Amino acid sequence: MAGVLTVPGPGPDPGPHALPGPAPGPRARPAPSRVAVVGGGPGGLYAAALLKRLDPAREVTVWERNAPSDTFGFGVVLSDETLGGIQDADPVVYEALRRDLVRWDDVDVVHRGHRTTSTGHGFAALGRRRLLEILHARCTDLGVRLRFRAEAPPGDLLAAGHDLVVAADGVHSRTREAHAAHFRPRITTHRCRYIWLAADFAFDAFRFEIAETEYGVMQLHAYPYEAGASTAIVEMREEVWRAAGFDELDETESTARCAKIFAEALGGRELRSHRSAWTAFRTVVNARWSYGNTVLIGDAAHTAHFSIGSGTKLAVEDALALARSLRDHPAPAEALAAYEAERRPVVESTQRAATASLQWFEELAGHVDRPPRLFAFDLLTRSRRVTHANLRLRDPVFTAAVETDYGCPPGTPPMFTPFRLRGLTLRNRIVVSPMDMYVAEDGVPGDFHLVHLGARALGGPGLVMTEMVCVSPEGRITPGCTGLWTDGQAAAWRRITDFVHDRAPGAAIGVQLGHSGRKGSTRLMWEGIDQPLPDGNWPLVAASPLPYRPGVSQTPAALDRAGLTAVREEFTAAARRAARAGFDLLELHCAHGYLLSGFLSPLTNRRTDAYGGDLTARLRFPLEVFDAVRAEWSEDRPMTVRISATDWAEGGTTAEDAVAIARAFAAHGADAIDVSTGQVVPHETPAFGRSYQTPFADRIRTGAGVPVIAVGAISSWDDVNSLLLAGRTDLCALARPHLYDPNWTLHAAAEQGYEGPAAPWPAPYRAGSRPPPTGRRD
Repeated sequence: MAGVLTVPGPGPDPGPHALPGPAPGPRARPAPSRVAVVGGGPGGLYAAALLKRLDPAREVTVWERNAPSDTFGFGVVLSDETLGGIQDADPVVYEALRRDLVRWDDVDVVHRGHRTTSTGHGFAALGRRRLLEILHARCTDLGVRLRFRAEAPPGDLLAAGHDLVVAADGVHSRTREAHAAHFRPRITTHRCRYIWLAADFAFDAFRFEIAETEYGVMQLHAYPYEAGASTAIVEMREEVWRAAGFDELDETESTARCAKIFAEALGGRELRSHRSAWTAFRTVVNARWSYGNTVLIGDAAHTAHFSIGSGTKLAVEDALALARSLRDHPAPAEALAAYEAERRPVVESTQRAATASLQWFEELAGHVDRPPRLFAFDLLTRSRRVTHANLRLRDPVFTAAVETDYGCPPGTPPMFTPFRLRGLTLRNRIVVSPMDMYVAEDGVPGDFHLVHLGARALGGPGLVMTEMVCVSPEGRITPGCTGLWTDGQAAAWRRITDFVHDRAPGAAIGVQLGHSGRKGSTRLMWEGIDQPLPDGNWPLVAASPLPYRPGVSQTPAALDRAGLTAVREEFTAAARRAARAGFDLLELHCAHGYLLSGFLSPLTNRRTDAYGGDLTARLRFPLEVFDAVRAEWSEDRPMTVRISATDWAEGGTTAEDAVAIARAFAAHGADAIDVSTGQVVPHETPAFGRSYQTPFADRIRTGAGVPVIAVGAISSWDDVNSLLLAGRTDLCALARPHLYDPNWTLHAAAEQGYEGPAAPWPAPYRAGSRPPPTGRRD
């Protein structure tokens, strides 16, 4: 074993997060205890060292089934944040790591013969075997018992004989599986195969290389981890892997084949393997991380895709947090609860970023036609953690070149470039998303709507959308919903569109037409969302007689032929009124489980006639409505369609279905698809997170070849610029940010120093175009 460490003892170390011993207070030292650590990877070893260092009287034993020199993978990437935590908690380990770290700043993206370099990223890596040697030595010096080539006793026996059991036994954790009923693991296997290899030379950057082969797209992830060696991970979709014959090759043959495919990146050098095997990445999520005195850390508790370099980082940070919690909390149950409370939000955020990254690589074939620098920007921002503003700080030259390639005039952020839909040119890429207000009387928009929509239009967006405007009294969601089933309603809407056009010149206003279907006749949102009215209910219609909330909601009647025709005519009549009301754009609402959406989803359409069955049949009625509305809508005015790209429920609309739905509407004349998700069935399980719906917009934009509007937790102008430059959307619709700040777009311009024509301040407001002073700054 190389590099045995000389340790001066467990005395105090400097640093704000140091773990020198027990927390101050009446408890001078925790009572001597026995700790079992299952798994001798970096997380388990570091946890053992920290716990022993906190209390030298503590008995700590590590069980590892493999030999000390056995390891899987080659290099480990650690962030400066993780290294800072190690430095504070154990300077001895940090100093040993520091001597072996390889650091670099560049990312190279090689695609179709173009090598695009972005700098300023700051990576640090070392060999996984060297990391284990350092931790082995530290554990030995501290007196941790290391039991190699030894299976740990069953979890129940360990828990009975120890005060604490730390399960660091990886993605296939036996400890976790032994108590699966309590931990409730959810394991998702993803769509790519990958193999972990190494090259005997050091790349000078983190290199992503794309190979478009006769079998499909393959990618190389490579980075240096010591002076003469690099990690090289080869990844591809499962179907590409099989088509290329990798499923029939052994380890040696696979390694040679990968070297041949990426020969240019390797300079003709060979790759090497070490017990390397093709595998599919599995995301592990647990409902609980502890059970009695047993706690999960690292891959046993959670996994995050290697494309954001997070596995070892998360495991080490888990060990730090666990040791800190055991130091600060006298009762083990409190300590384990505190550990999970601290780490779970961080891990969930990382897993969201990792999932976005791995899904980007799963859909890589849809990205490869983008120009080189825009492709590189798309790749660099795939996890949504690296953004446009972040890259401008890291590498202003690269980012400026990307903006030029996108078509940004000098000094113009991407969000302030125009976008054309038929005869309508939007001055910028910001849309005020449709938001139901529930304050209409008899479907008539009143002063509230004038002020609400007028204020947002004055605030600078390219397009302001109405709430869902219902096509009939029976098509309302609530008694407070607006409509366009009477000429009086159309006249009230005309008052609002005239205000927008006269007082907010340059802003466009669009109407969203819809029918509530089975989700109608409910209370106002703040009185009980999706709850039936206490009285005065009206009958509901839907694709199939399925209540939205069984036992709570009214059961709708399935539309017959006469009903289908009547509903279609209601939409066309509303469209004629919308045209007379002066709207610039019309959106057909085919999302969120309302009537037309109910035809599209297999979860809500159980019909056996021509309007139910396969996707072509489920599309038939929404397309009939679209065609009828399009015929009534002026040829030079655009039409968009809002869809739910997934139902977030098993058996519902798939990503492939969403692309097909978008393609069908585009073929019938839709100018853009407004890509939302869910709200189709109440048992949905959405993967909420920042801009969580944008991957669906990205996929539809690429797969259907139609402009898209991205929605869903897009909250910052930095997010907007990032999504646009990456080619994931054409427009961004924001809802809550515009409730918080009606002048959101104007403020975004001011904060970016933009004063151009895409975000003009209304003349009466120009004096407020700069933030007022808030006090002395000296």
